[in-house]
Amino acid sequence: MKKIKAMSAEKLYKFFIYFCLTIFALSILIPIGWAIMSAFKHKSEFYGNPWALPEGLYFENFVKAFTEAHMGEYFLNSLIITGLSLVILLIVAVPAAYVLARFEFKSNKFLNGLFSLGLFINVNYIVVPIFLLVLDGEKVVREIFSIAANISVFLDSRIVVSIIYASTALPFTIYLLTTYLKSISKAYEEAAYMDGASYLKTLIHVIIPMAKPSIITVILFNFLAFWNEYIIALTLLPNGSKTLPLGLVNLMQVQKTATDYGAMYAGLVIVMVPTIILYMLVQKKLTEGMSVGGIKE
Repeated sequence: MKKIKAMSAEKLYKFFIYFCLTIFALSILIPIGWAIMSAFKHKSEFYGNPWALPEGLYFENFVKAFTEAHMGEYFLNSLIITGLSLVILLIVAVPAAYVLARFEFKSNKFLNGLFSLGLFINVNYIVVPIFLLVLDGEKVVREIFSIAANISVFLDSRIVVSIIYASTALPFTIYLLTTYLKSISKAYEEAAYMDGASYLKTLIHVIIPMAKPSIITVILFNFLAFWNEYIIALTLLPNGSKTLPLGLVNLMQVQKTATDYGAMYAGLVIVMVPTIILYMLVQKKLTEGMSVGGIKE
């Protein structure tokens, strides 16, 4: 009887878990599917049943989004800023995490604690100080090089925005990479040192390949953060080089007035699809990176 009750309780527990996971999956898949479906509808179809399938594939919505709303230009800007931000971030974070995880020195604990404190700072709360620092830096550069007032130095600069994105992501990235690297046995490094490898060669040829799941996890999370970021882009890109989130907001405002909801949903799909594709490509590595791996010492 006890075994039967235990089996029944286990089945009930599994049913509850699968039921919750199914509801959670549907709560994500239904809005995504509905948005994609709406992107192919003619604007006249929105006045009928909103859940009805599109009568045809109205690709004109994407043409309007790319040409009239300049979503193609915004897409390229987002791609450049996000890619450059990730490159800067990895160049700084990977060596920093390696040093903090594998070497003992006086300020090691202090630096680890400092980066851990950075996890609790929300970027939205420090946008104004960042903006003021950028303005002050621009004034200094203008005075030194006698640059005309109508020429932007740091504002409307994709490089400056990329540096700020990378800087704000450093605490999370270094914390995650440091935690992962601490789990890797030092036997691999010792073997590399015995073969005459330098610290840099050991990092590039031994540590980075072993930390690939964690690095991919970092890339995915930060890609999503940079790709969808709005506040910093709105503040530091007031005139040109707008990113997709800024372009999407402008598109939504224009198309709501014109009641052209098809083009609005097409813009939403343009923003959404790259993140879905990236997640599908790195899903397995992401799962590995979320759990600490390596050989325990």
